[in-house]
Amino acid sequence: MYKSLPLDALALQQPVPVNVWDPKGVLLLRKGEAITSEQHRGLLMLHSPVVLEADWRAWSYGYTAELDRMVRGNETLSRIAGLSHAVELPNVEVREEDSPVDAWADLHAALNSLLQQGRAATHFNDRIERLSTRALRLWRDAPDDSLLVLVQLLFDVRMGYSASHALLAAGLCALVAPSTGLSPSEQAALFRAALTMNIGMTRTHDIMARQSSALTDMQRQTVREHPLRSAAVLRELGVQNALWLQLVEEQHEKPDGSGYPTGKRVTDLPQRLLQMADVYAACISPRQGRGGLLSQQVARELYLGPDQQPDALAALFVKHIGFYPPGSYVRLASGEVAVVTRRGAKANAPQVFAIVGKQGMPLGEPTLRDPQDPAHEIRASLSPGDVRVMVNVPRLLSRR
Repeated sequence: MYKSLPLDALALQQPVPVNVWDPKGVLLLRKGEAITSEQHRGLLMLHSPVVLEADWRAWSYGYTAELDRMVRGNETLSRIAGLSHAVELPNVEVREEDSPVDAWADLHAALNSLLQQGRAATHFNDRIERLSTRALRLWRDAPDDSLLVLVQLLFDVRMGYSASHALLAAGLCALVAPSTGLSPSEQAALFRAALTMNIGMTRTHDIMARQSSALTDMQRQTVREHPLRSAAVLRELGVQNALWLQLVEEQHEKPDGSGYPTGKRVTDLPQRLLQMADVYAACISPRQGRGGLLSQQVARELYLGPDQQPDALAALFVKHIGFYPPGSYVRLASGEVAVVTRRGAKANAPQVFAIVGKQGMPLGEPTLRDPQDPAHEIRASLSPGDVRVMVNVPRLLSRR
């Protein structure tokens, strides 16, 4: 059963906490996305937007619960009047029986909401801890599925880029960190730093990822200042973990002092791993005007480093992630285009499914290929911008 949705009650640029449909069941607005303009709002209203009745009840409860909390907390009338209906749904759970696709979609929506709200977020520590616990469980139980889903989310220009980037970067840290000798507490701080390192510029981050023009002077200033801004926001929200805050502040500092925002010389292992995951996620993501750098190229550049000398941490990173992470695209010796679905025992031999035939026509069903067979060996990485086929991730996962 559906209930009509009054779109005029929703603020612009605020993530909606539920999926929005038309009366025929066509998805109009995915959970976590936002109404970007009044024109966008008008186009949505032409389709008579609705939400599932169960979602409506949870949403209404979340709004009234937050309103009640503000009244009991003696908040000012101006703050109470400014309360938006775009509040976080209470205790959104990722159930064990949820598919990785559904689970990561829920986590993306929750993180996107948290990052967009920034210093206005309520119950921040509780929410980030619940989110981190669920995300880490998914990385532990289904690492290849998680990579596949999140790399594909990163390639989806309709999704909030900053949240997609953060989830993937945190996951890359989670995969590599246990082999580095970092303690459990250091790994936990690293994971949370990756999730929140851009909270001081989330909206700008989303805009920059989708614009084709060069950064403006104001955007460049925001980029240079965001490590300190992000740490300041986290302190305001009640984060007290010293390593978490330090990693956020130093995420772009370099061993030779050429980084920013302070030019501090930083060589700590957690910071280097965070920066490696951050750079990797940023490089393989598509931008307006470029389709994303090739995963194999990014892995090699990380491995060699700026001085063209092998880097031990980068070698460990590539060992765990591979040259072709699940979710990325490759061209086979047969001329087919394939999507990677599982890491292999060797960095250059993952499991792949062909999705485009050698004549350039989409295949009716993804077809398993063996890259260790010379007829189907991987010849090159492909940018997502070079692949014109939409991957049905749930179907792909069911065939693995």
